[in-house]
Amino acid sequence: MEKPRIEHRLNSEYSVIIITGLSGAGKSQALKTLEDLGYFCVDNLPPSLIPTFIQLCTQAREPIRKIAMVVDIRGGEFFRDLSDALDEVRKSGLKPLILFLEADDDTLVRRFKETRRRHPLSSQGGILEGIREERLKLRDIKSQASIIMDTSDLSPSEFRKKLLDVVSKQAKIEKLLISIITFGFKHGLPLDADLVFDVRFLPNPHYVDALRPLTGLDPEVSKYVLEAPLTRKFLSEFERFLEFLLPNYIEEGKSHLTIAIGCTGGRHRSVVIAEVLKAHLESRDHVVVVEHRDIEREEAGGSEK
Repeated sequence: MEKPRIEHRLNSEYSVIIITGLSGAGKSQALKTLEDLGYFCVDNLPPSLIPTFIQLCTQAREPIRKIAMVVDIRGGEFFRDLSDALDEVRKSGLKPLILFLEADDDTLVRRFKETRRRHPLSSQGGILEGIREERLKLRDIKSQASIIMDTSDLSPSEFRKKLLDVVSKQAKIEKLLISIITFGFKHGLPLDADLVFDVRFLPNPHYVDALRPLTGLDPEVSKYVLEAPLTRKFLSEFERFLEFLLPNYIEEGKSHLTIAIGCTGGRHRSVVIAEVLKAHLESRDHVVVVEHRDIEREEAGGSEK
């Protein structure tokens, strides 16, 4: 059976990212971040299907031009086909970005224990033995990687920011990538924020018994915050302020902007405002990724201001 040919024009019109690397190094988070950026994402794709999958994306009625795939050791013996599949793609003139994620042994062992997941190669031994065997099996693809990223010392927020920087430079994204992080002031400010906004002056759902256990993602909380005249006035001014700033950041050459929005606990008001802001920015064709850093933290008790 003749292998599908990938047209040469993909080299300039399409962005293809292959994510691989060690189990527990962050491949799922990387895929989720790329999905937020508009990539069509597939997890655990058998390598031999990569050329076929790319061809299907190009032949769709509305061609898919941003493609991301996770290919790793979970594919078992199929993983051996990865080098051949990549050679087939390169022969077409397309140069996929190969992102290899890794971490040190101690970090990977800790992550597997925290999540209580089984390492895919640990059936005959412990987690550490599986990690070491996986490193050996991945040596060839690591040598072909466009970018090798060590996630050992990166928080989820830092990892996302670093990945966004990599994608914006390698894929030559012309639009500004905007990260919105919500947080609670009592848990500390995000260290990587370019702009920080305090929304603790807005009506606080914490003082409504029925709303306190909910979060800003719940419609009842969102309605409570957004119905306040003060909130509507703030959003109008906030959006107008950003519409002034963003074109100037783009003109200056900035590729990635991080906006932090904080309330007391990071569960209610900041989350509502971030979701509204995300919808507003996306309606103006910006690329937006949202992280609700403290939304899962339990209420610490006591009153909030």
